[in-house]
Amino acid sequence: MKLALKVDVDTYRGTREGVPRLEAILKRHGAGATFLFSLGKDRTGRAIRRIFRPGFFRKVSRTSTLEHYGLRTLLSGTLLPGPDIGRSCADLLRGVRDAGFEVGVHCYDHVLWQDNVATRDRDWTREQMSRAVERFHEIFGVPARMHGAAGWQMNAHAYELEEELGFTHASDVRGERPFFPVVDGRAGRVPQLPSTLPTLDELVGENGLTPENVHDAVLALSASLPGPHVYTLHAELEGMKWLPTFERLLSGWRRQGYELVSIEALFRSLPLDSLPKHRVVEGEVPGRSGKVAVQGETLPEMG
Repeated sequence: MKLALKVDVDTYRGTREGVPRLEAILKRHGAGATFLFSLGKDRTGRAIRRIFRPGFFRKVSRTSTLEHYGLRTLLSGTLLPGPDIGRSCADLLRGVRDAGFEVGVHCYDHVLWQDNVATRDRDWTREQMSRAVERFHEIFGVPARMHGAAGWQMNAHAYELEEELGFTHASDVRGERPFFPVVDGRAGRVPQLPSTLPTLDELVGENGLTPENVHDAVLALSASLPGPHVYTLHAELEGMKWLPTFERLLSGWRRQGYELVSIEALFRSLPLDSLPKHRVVEGEVPGRSGKVAVQGETLPEMG
């Protein structure tokens, strides 16, 4: 049984502080993982526009956003200049790869992608993805093969561009099992390995769950739901204040018999010839504000 760990790295602070801590704890537990990096400027402060989304204030109050991200991060790109993550942290990013972890593209500008991609055209989407791919190559010296969209936000063009830009596997959506995406009637060729388990920030503050007991809820799901599983964690959360919670998860998954791997390792274990095709739709996820890309109905008529 495989459980893939996907680490979303959204900010400069998460890169500098959260990533090294996660590296250390993953090595200690003998766990593989995929680190997905935001590669341009940290403009997290511009996310203030999300105040108009239903449920935004409730999520912020539940998860103590200021405590996790810090004031400097929440002002980046507005009152404070946004540091260029890829340029200033290139050695750190290469160190993650050299430590044996899979590295991939999260985005170029996290806030710009997450807040705009759903309504943008092909040219805008190509520009953003191309900038990320070019920066990845500049840092690592090899093409990017793994894509995991910021905030599980995508559009129809992005799935096609993943093919054109040379990605071999992706984790852009929420769902239940690996599949080939079908968007606007077109079946894509880059398999999706969706996040199958809820994130900590979706659970904490709901139904009596706290950072001290939320791991029990996640472990109950990983024990009862059929795998393989993909768990998304954040360098700004599990890599910082919630690091003890994440360590309890790692120990619990080991007890459940899971092999903790990267997205790439899970991808290479899949029977691609028999992977189902599913529509990708917009849907809501409990505990998360706004809509995200979600695995929809299967399409048996497409083989």
